[in-house]
Amino acid sequence: MLTLDRLVRRFPNGTEALHEASLHIGKGDFITLLGPSGCGKSTLLRLIAGLDQPDQGRIAWASGTAPAPGEIGFVFQDPTLLPWADAADNVFLPLRLRGRSRSGAAAEIQAALARVGLERFAHAHPRELSGGMRMRVSIARALVTRPRLLLMDEPFAALDEFTRFRLQEDLQGLWRELGCTVVFVTHSIYEACFLARRIVLMTPRPGRIAQEIVSRLTPGPGARLALAYTELVAEVTRAMQASLARAAA
Repeated sequence: MLTLDRLVRRFPNGTEALHEASLHIGKGDFITLLGPSGCGKSTLLRLIAGLDQPDQGRIAWASGTAPAPGEIGFVFQDPTLLPWADAADNVFLPLRLRGRSRSGAAAEIQAALARVGLERFAHAHPRELSGGMRMRVSIARALVTRPRLLLMDEPFAALDEFTRFRLQEDLQGLWRELGCTVVFVTHSIYEACFLARRIVLMTPRPGRIAQEIVSRLTPGPGARLALAYTELVAEVTRAMQASLARAAA
């Protein structure tokens, strides 16, 4: 789908957030960007989304051009919902920005809410929803345009463990159903190992891509109890410890 070629990003204060970060993202991939806070994971995600521009390097799309509006979905750490709008109107926002009418988009809005299990809460406002439900609305909003690429910036970090597990499982199901490409930022080794087919390790500032580990874990709710999951967590933990040690040397 796209190639990140030696991306460098320096902020106006002189901080180098990324240093020659290179990565190939294939169609249908599920990739986690894993690393400690401040290693450039979110910066890399924003560069892919076109919300920021690299100082050096390039982003090359296989199609030759960046996706059109609506072909990239972005889920932030916070649900960022409009507090005065109900769930359906929050999901409608990307379609409204593309000039669609509310009535003409009704079926797509309902389908997006149904995908995240909130079809009965279409008229609920954010204050009436739990934290997990608000994040589901945010995911539905990102999915309503049927994006080819879904970018997620630690969307489950603030949730309790039970809700987080459920949403991780639901996200895997949506990925298999929709066939989109997912790039998911996390600082949780357990989350990265459960979710991704490819786990990309990043080192502290300036952020570098240190290593990639390909998961052989069979997806599904029972994966957390599998010996292969425990082994993968141990492998990624050792690799991350080694990467951090090299970065500190």
